[in-house]
Amino acid sequence: MMDESKKRKSEASNGGIASKKSKQWRTPNKGQPKYVGPSIEPGDSGIWATCAMGKEGKCTAELRDLFEEYAAKLCDEPSGRIEDVSDSGDGEVDIEAEISKEVQGMKSKHSMKEALFQAVRVDIQCVLFFKTREPVEPVSFVHKICKDAFEGAVTKKHRWVKRLTPMTRMGKATEKGLEEVGRAVLEPVFHAEGSPERKFAIRTTIRNHNIMKRDNIIKHIASAVGPRHSVDLKNYDVLVLVDIYRNTCGMSIVGSDFEKLKRFNLAEIYDPTPKPEAEKNSAALSGLVTQENERTSNTKPDDKPIGKIKEGDDDSSLKLKAEKDGDPDSDVVK
Repeated sequence: MMDESKKRKSEASNGGIASKKSKQWRTPNKGQPKYVGPSIEPGDSGIWATCAMGKEGKCTAELRDLFEEYAAKLCDEPSGRIEDVSDSGDGEVDIEAEISKEVQGMKSKHSMKEALFQAVRVDIQCVLFFKTREPVEPVSFVHKICKDAFEGAVTKKHRWVKRLTPMTRMGKATEKGLEEVGRAVLEPVFHAEGSPERKFAIRTTIRNHNIMKRDNIIKHIASAVGPRHSVDLKNYDVLVLVDIYRNTCGMSIVGSDFEKLKRFNLAEIYDPTPKPEAEKNSAALSGLVTQENERTSNTKPDDKPIGKIKEGDDDSSLKLKAEKDGDPDSDVVK
């Protein structure tokens, strides 16, 4: 009896053997500021990129390495390597001044890397965006990357990156925003003093947006370019790129080698998609037709068939007909 009473007291003091521990619910601290990442603002410039499905994170890391590599080449000018080694009048070096210079140099390099490229989360599947800052100019920057890849100057160092689309100016995806972006991008190329007449084309890309229609966008840009410049969809001098993703609108102008560089698609430049079998068969068939036409054109007009073949004729009758035509040694049927 004493043992049982002790056992009951211990169970009561411990809250019971079978009792479960209560869960502690944590409520978010409303006083702490929430981190807000970079976003696309009107007036920004940058680079759209597409990647394989589900590989947005890995593609972001690949692009960051690729962009920083080319940015180092772009910013590595001789003037940037010149160091100020001025000393005091007595020829002694000021140690404190040298240390402060090194610290400022480290800060400037770190801040430049952060400022040149900023990955922006856009919540669109297979789509990425990098904001750029001066001295990076998106069109020439992307053109350099794709041209080096096309000419084989560099080896492929990425796996998930596909197309790069430079954007000279970003704005809101509204008629007013399109007008502001067009004024900033089109005027220096088409309306600058002394600018030549150009043949141009317009290429639009619209995703997750249904307010502005493609035809209206093309008409608006064509009217902004003006009648002095002509439209040529195949042999254009410059191509106007317009990309609208959700509520953002971007525009840039690229050169005539856009198609040659696979529309800035790095995946296609390094590993071109083979032609479908239908295209191969049609190409082979066209080659056979060409050979047949050449053979027929080389036939002399006075060439006559040795014998006339009719339905039901056998070998002997064909040979007799050939002998009557004056060629007894002719072998009609082989």
